[in-house]
Amino acid sequence: MSNKQDTALAELDRLVGTWKVSGEATGQVTYSWLAGRHFLKQEVDLWQAGQHITGIEIIGRNKPFGAEEPGEDIIARFYGSEGETLDYVYEIDGDTLTIWSGEKGSPAYYRARFSPDGDSLSGDWIWPGGGYHAEQNRVR
Repeated sequence: MSNKQDTALAELDRLVGTWKVSGEATGQVTYSWLAGRHFLKQEVDLWQAGQHITGIEIIGRNKPFGAEEPGEDIIARFYGSEGETLDYVYEIDGDTLTIWSGEKGSPAYYRARFSPDGDSLSGDWIWPGGGYHAEQNRVR
């Protein structure tokens, strides 16, 4: 699969920009493509449950050294300011964004819907025994 024909990865273009986050998490996230458009970078600066969460996330397809083709899933790894690393799988289906924690099908995930104009997302992080609601509005 050539990245030029990777429509699932290209769907992430809807996230590019800076978003104000409100609800049970507050702050800002910014998405931008790295050179070549194989990977999307997310910069995170949020407050959630009294914790300040900062870091970066790199989102794209895994393609180990020597591999002919990239992996099937769009994966991400978050690198936080406290030294934590968290893995995710991204999916966009129509106007629905799902971010699975760990692997696709996990009981922990974020699911949100884009507004018709694409400038807002509304959804929930869900995990066994908890979760929270968040709104995102594009500011640039």
